[in-house]
Amino acid sequence: MADQILSIVLPVFVLIGIGYGAARIGLLDARIGDALGKFVFVIAIPVLIFRTLATSSLDGVSPWGLWIAYFTGVAITWALGTLVVRRGFGRDARAGVIGGISAGFANTVLVGIPLITAIYGEAGLVPLFVLISIHLPVMTVVCSVVMERAAVVDGTQEAKPLAGVLAGVARNLAANPIVIGILAGGLWRITGLPVSGIFADVLGRIAGAAIPVALFSLGMSMVAYGIRGNIGPGLVLSLLKVAVMPAIVYVMAAHVVQLPPLWVAVATLTAACPTGINAFLFATHYGTGHAMSANSITLTTAAAVVTTGAWMVFLGS
Repeated sequence: MADQILSIVLPVFVLIGIGYGAARIGLLDARIGDALGKFVFVIAIPVLIFRTLATSSLDGVSPWGLWIAYFTGVAITWALGTLVVRRGFGRDARAGVIGGISAGFANTVLVGIPLITAIYGEAGLVPLFVLISIHLPVMTVVCSVVMERAAVVDGTQEAKPLAGVLAGVARNLAANPIVIGILAGGLWRITGLPVSGIFADVLGRIAGAAIPVALFSLGMSMVAYGIRGNIGPGLVLSLLKVAVMPAIVYVMAAHVVQLPPLWVAVATLTAACPTGINAFLFATHYGTGHAMSANSITLTTAAAVVTTGAWMVFLGS
């Protein structure tokens, strides 16, 4: 089984490594990586999500169990990450939030989609996209609200009206291509219109480019993160991300809400994905936790070929 799992997982992370190498040695300019990343987020991934949601069925499985299982793992891991950073390393409230984000915000798009596709094919994308459909909105809203509150606690800014913060987040989400792809795919499925002919062929060609380009562009972007010193918090947060969070999600999905085996596996492996780049984006926006978030992203991504493989062995994938 180990050889089979390696043959599935390794190509995913080899593509990331090739992208990293191309950027590191200067074979491709960093602007090319930015352009590829924009293509992935604005066109390729939204098209893949639209096509999957427009042509798939939940097979009678309620999404609530999946959401409860996954976000229980997020909440507990986030709380632990914040506690470790604030109490264990003596950082301020904003850094504590960045610690929570680094421990609980998975890279569901750039790593989750390619990984689940490689293991389970399009059948695995159905529960994954059900999860992604609220993952981005929920995490963005929570991160923004909690971070604004932390900035007030630290005395770096005045309190803003909650309605104003939520309105700003809502405007950003309404223009987010991934959110648009989710909504469009769901609405198309409701209409019952077919996805066939030239329309299906064009969607298939664009969606086919999504995964390899996503992995390559992620590899190129990793050059900007790297290891930035003060590695202790990053190591602890990385352990929470790739070990504690998926364990909680697995227990919740398999033994509490009792999801079907495929949905349990998808939820667990998604939770085991590396830390998403959103952690560094929030750190940059609020001016704190840069090294901590960058270290978490780099360490969890570098270790992912081993950690995701270990979770596959555990799941019997």
